[in-house]
Amino acid sequence: MNRFKVLAAVAVLVASASVHAQWGGASIVEIGEARVTAMSPTMQVAGTVVSRSDAFLSAEVDGRLISVADVGTRVDEGDVIARVEDTNLRLRAQELAAEVARARARLNFLEAELVRFERLAETNLAAASQIEQTRSERDIAASDLAVVNSRLSQVEDQLERTEIRAPFPGVVAERRTQAGERVSIGTQVVRLVNPESLEVVARAPLNYYRFVRPGDELAIVAGLDEAYQAPVRTVVSVGDESRHVFELRLDVDAFLPVGQTVRVTIPTADVREVLAVPRDALVLRGDGIAVFIVDDENKARRIRVTTGIGEGEWIEVRGPIQAGDKVVVRGNERLRPGQEVSVRG
Repeated sequence: MNRFKVLAAVAVLVASASVHAQWGGASIVEIGEARVTAMSPTMQVAGTVVSRSDAFLSAEVDGRLISVADVGTRVDEGDVIARVEDTNLRLRAQELAAEVARARARLNFLEAELVRFERLAETNLAAASQIEQTRSERDIAASDLAVVNSRLSQVEDQLERTEIRAPFPGVVAERRTQAGERVSIGTQVVRLVNPESLEVVARAPLNYYRFVRPGDELAIVAGLDEAYQAPVRTVVSVGDESRHVFELRLDVDAFLPVGQTVRVTIPTADVREVLAVPRDALVLRGDGIAVFIVDDENKARRIRVTTGIGEGEWIEVRGPIQAGDKVVVRGNERLRPGQEVSVRG
């Protein structure tokens, strides 16, 4: 019986200590600080992650495709992605090379003849008309050689174009034609995308154009609330009758997939100085919004506030609160006005 009395007494003491800690003892809290900072009202607009190097590579000669890189193939700048059959062009190049050799041989002969006739003319053994005729034939042979050389260069250029090379490093994202198909000039063969050179393209109402400037750092939220800061690279203020929006492009260093939908936070008014507190400092109860301030005696003082604009983890507050005041950000849910607190850390 005495044992049960002892246990009951211990339980009463524990309960009393718990009640005392809850209602009269010091409550352990974490604090932040109210501060003056520059903010502006914002809104979120939809954006899309795109690659700055995204191109459909086309055939530049007519012929049959003999090879095409598989989708997903990573290539460096200059690597061959596809090849077009080049048999006819190689044969044509050989033919023109022979014509070049023939034209050069005739030109060399006429130049030697011209020199010989000019020497004979010094001793009156060659007529002036014969010299002029040889010079004319020499000039015609030089022109013929230039024409044939130009034709050979054109065929050699076409031979180089039978290989479709990557203009930038990237990944083959799509094949428009398959090996064995016949293509003509301009036929799209593959789509090449560089997944490491990214930007975000977003469009916002023209009303807010003057509040977004190149170089501004804007917040981007992608996927599962993954937040990034990205600088505005350019702003294009061109709308039309059907779409009263402007376009902004932001450079992105984060690894995001091309085509990812994101949310871009843009300002909707000029930046102004406001008094802000961490969002966790706000206590929402039936009688309104309040914050708890820790005074010099380590006691909690409840202050009613109204909120304004927010940015990230900070939010504007208006009320009897000043910059530098210590506000409770953890453990404020059960605090009572005047309760003593113990600041953690």
